[in-house]
Amino acid sequence: MSTLVVIIPAYNEEENIGDVIREIPRQLDGIDRTFVLVIDDGSRDRTVELAREAGADFIVQHRHNRGLAVSFRDGLDAALSLGADVIVNTDGDNHYDQSRIPELVEPIIAGEADIVIGSRQIGGLSQMTFARRWGNRLANSIFRILYGLPPDTDISSGFRAYSRDAALRLSVTSKYTYTHETLISALDHRLTIASKLIPARDVTRPSRLMSSVGSHVFRAGSVAFMSFVVHRLFRVLTAASAVLVLAGAVLWVRFLYFFLSGDGGGHLQSLVAASLAIILGAFLLTAAFFAAILAKNRQLIEEMLYQQRKQLHEHDTDLTLPEVPAELTAVTKVAPED
Repeated sequence: MSTLVVIIPAYNEEENIGDVIREIPRQLDGIDRTFVLVIDDGSRDRTVELAREAGADFIVQHRHNRGLAVSFRDGLDAALSLGADVIVNTDGDNHYDQSRIPELVEPIIAGEADIVIGSRQIGGLSQMTFARRWGNRLANSIFRILYGLPPDTDISSGFRAYSRDAALRLSVTSKYTYTHETLISALDHRLTIASKLIPARDVTRPSRLMSSVGSHVFRAGSVAFMSFVVHRLFRVLTAASAVLVLAGAVLWVRFLYFFLSGDGGGHLQSLVAASLAIILGAFLLTAAFFAAILAKNRQLIEEMLYQQRKQLHEHDTDLTLPEVPAELTAVTKVAPED
């Protein structure tokens, strides 16, 4: 029996949560049953009540607001416990078009992809501020190049579908956002990432995630940068080492040229700078090999975590799974605090 679980992280979304849930199609080709799982991130309004009324099958509740990344992580774990073969993440603000979930999951059902991103047409979002629109475009361009992703991939989109194996392999360590971190982790695991162009809706109310554009750019950029460095530390260090050694070699050749011309005494600073650059480059190259060892160690740990999670979720019955009684319409599970 093939199971799709749609997870919806939500924080004070009483105005939209009902529309989001009702728009989710329950009959899909290649899927035998569909569950809707809401992750209530400490809402203080009627989000939970209205989610139940709209037909949410399961609700995981946080006692306090813990952030989008933690909600996403808990949603993945709960969906795996539900026996999900395919997991779709969408937002509680109705930014994405849930009616197009069949298009999003089709490559996974067909075995053509492990992760599918619903890429937005950011230029068509008239209510998105100029700074946010161009900030998204710039961030997309930079990280598409760094990650080697197709040019139409919207790396900031939260409208995504995951295969069960992809969800088991992904680890979320950030407390702020998961979009960049999970992508580079997926690439490390050699998961196949596909993109589907699915235009999004304008959202007029203030963002629940960002207090300001500048704050979001700094926090999301920090997460993306740290994820890249952690997963690509060997490349970063070897590239820095190569730049320093090359700069040192150029300065050394400059000094040698003037020395052979009989004017070497006036260019000793070039010799000193060249020596320092080459020595520092050598140190970074040595550090790069230690980084490679750490990367191997991280891969072994991640493989152990994958096997443990796989075994855990094969036997998890915390949510009365995998068979859910026909009369059961909503179950609330309170997530433990870290």
